[in-house]
Amino acid sequence: MFHIKTYNKIAPKGLRRFAPEKYEVGAEVSNPEAYILRSHKLHGEEIPSSLLAVARAGAGVNNLPVADYTKLGVVAFNTPGANANAVKELVLAAMLLSSRDIIGSRAFVETLGHMTDSAEMSKLLEDEKKRFAGSELKGKTLGVVGLGAIGSMVAETALAMGMDVLGYDPALSVEAAWRLPNQVQRKESLNALLMASDYVSLHVPAIAATKHLLNKGTLAVMKPHAALINFARESIVDPEAIVNALEAGKLRQYVCDFPEPVLIGRKGVIALPHIGASTEEAEENCAVMAADQIREFLENGNIVNSVNFPAISMSRVEGTTRITFSNDNVAGVLGDVLSIFAEHNVNVIDMTNKSRDAVAYNILDLAVAPPAAALEALRKVKHVIRVRVIPA
Repeated sequence: MFHIKTYNKIAPKGLRRFAPEKYEVGAEVSNPEAYILRSHKLHGEEIPSSLLAVARAGAGVNNLPVADYTKLGVVAFNTPGANANAVKELVLAAMLLSSRDIIGSRAFVETLGHMTDSAEMSKLLEDEKKRFAGSELKGKTLGVVGLGAIGSMVAETALAMGMDVLGYDPALSVEAAWRLPNQVQRKESLNALLMASDYVSLHVPAIAATKHLLNKGTLAVMKPHAALINFARESIVDPEAIVNALEAGKLRQYVCDFPEPVLIGRKGVIALPHIGASTEEAEENCAVMAADQIREFLENGNIVNSVNFPAISMSRVEGTTRITFSNDNVAGVLGDVLSIFAEHNVNVIDMTNKSRDAVAYNILDLAVAPPAAALEALRKVKHVIRVRVIPA
């Protein structure tokens, strides 16, 4: 039986993917082989020796000590695309909120509770509505920074609304490129996109290379009437630079999902309490994807949507014992391992291996279960990080 420890509230639809005869699941589980969580921060927490995998029911993994997991051979998963539609819809709402003073106009109407004469109220509304005039999205230019699952959906929706769409993503994958509508005009630099956009929507991960990607210098090249929308991560934007740009009239609006003290009460700022993925559907989608990835890894050793290990899978050969091992990505390790099985007369029926950055991962199906001496020798091979045996 596998043991899964949960953090946060995980959608029941996802937890039901764990068959009770195979899995113990709960917040109080001890010696877990896997964690499943949402936003709980695991930095600084002790990593149990039993832990094999961690699945974040969401796209960002800045709440996980990924580098520490990699050193220990713990596979970290996320769920890219599972909450994409929820975030896309809120980005659309953000563009509408930033183009029409919907919030201000509603607040004005709420001040009229003292009025009892409908005709008088109608006349007042007619006189005052010009204060809340805005502009339409159709015909405007949207710049999308980051063209992954969410960014490509935002681009597609904007095109359907009659907008021109520019895209910038230096790390665009082949898969993402195929998914991207061909009407999106790709820009070769961030500044080129910023200079040409009326609206800019950010969809890049929170990594060292994207910290304060929008700063004093990049904000300076934007159109003064432009609106910046950040439903990615707070660290991507320098909040002090945002405030200065708004006050200097070099930015019209900033809409974000990450309130910070310096932004509260600032004119031109609409800050929401991190609700981008807070829909019932998104939470269910993320939980189901995270659960399925954990099951596939624990039961078969296959890896899908890991942020620290390569994507790798191999069909099981019926009746075989499966061995998986991770190792430092250096030459000679696989050869040393195969020689151990040869010395113990263990036939390798099928195998595959892949690498990612400094780590490699291997799947081998063996004709018979290897003897304990072979496994002990395997674990002692230089540069081998972790070994698992998955019985037939």
